[in-house]
Amino acid sequence: MASYVIGDVQGCFKQLQSLLIEIQFDPKLDELWFCGDLVARGPDSLATLRFIRSLGNKAKTVLGNHDLHFLACVYGFATTDPKDQLDELLQASDLPELVDWLQQQPLLHFEPERNLLLVHAGLAPGWGLQSALDTAAEVSQVLRETPETLFAVMYGNTPALWSEVKTNEDRWRFAINSCTRMRFCLSNGALELKEKRHPEKVSTLIPWYEFWKHRPHPQIFFGHWASLMGYSPVEGIYALDTGCVWGNCLTAYCIETAQRYSVSD
Repeated sequence: MASYVIGDVQGCFKQLQSLLIEIQFDPKLDELWFCGDLVARGPDSLATLRFIRSLGNKAKTVLGNHDLHFLACVYGFATTDPKDQLDELLQASDLPELVDWLQQQPLLHFEPERNLLLVHAGLAPGWGLQSALDTAAEVSQVLRETPETLFAVMYGNTPALWSEVKTNEDRWRFAINSCTRMRFCLSNGALELKEKRHPEKVSTLIPWYEFWKHRPHPQIFFGHWASLMGYSPVEGIYALDTGCVWGNCLTAYCIETAQRYSVSD
């Protein structure tokens, strides 16, 4: 059996199928881990969701910012952008089933036996692993049981520090921003949620993973940061978003062999 971690698909269903051929994926033996952002911007979010859902327990996925925004749109708390190409998905006959399935997916997937963690964006510097897991689980429970409660308070950039969290709503928003939106932080660990460039082009901010460089951490697999193109200098932290939806490639990483595979069409 092999486990493959796949970067942001974002509706690039054709490239996903090409990548599965490249890795010789066997659904009877192998499993796929998806870094989130299954939908939006690419041409075939509907086929992507249907396929990943059809894999059952052979697919593990976490939610990305585009996935959460799509759900918020379904529930009437946000509006779609035409460039997200979500009309076909929103008009699908099986939309309720797909929405229900997506709501069951977590912000974090952790396997303590292998000490592996899957997240879309990253782990905030102010967190320990257990506080991250506990807070993410709380968000997942609210998303499953009372999604309107979550979407009503999901959007916003504060609090930027875990130490500034005061309320349930603060805690949920901080978890969502850390797990699905963060790339850089300020020197004090505060989340910075706007900058998207490669770290070599940004001198005033610190990539989130640098804060974990000298701290015990599981092997962390993340997506979200396309400009990294798979680059992460911290041992045991792996970047998987290689910008497929922007005309680059879709990447898979085999956990057992540490081999990367990429396709561009």
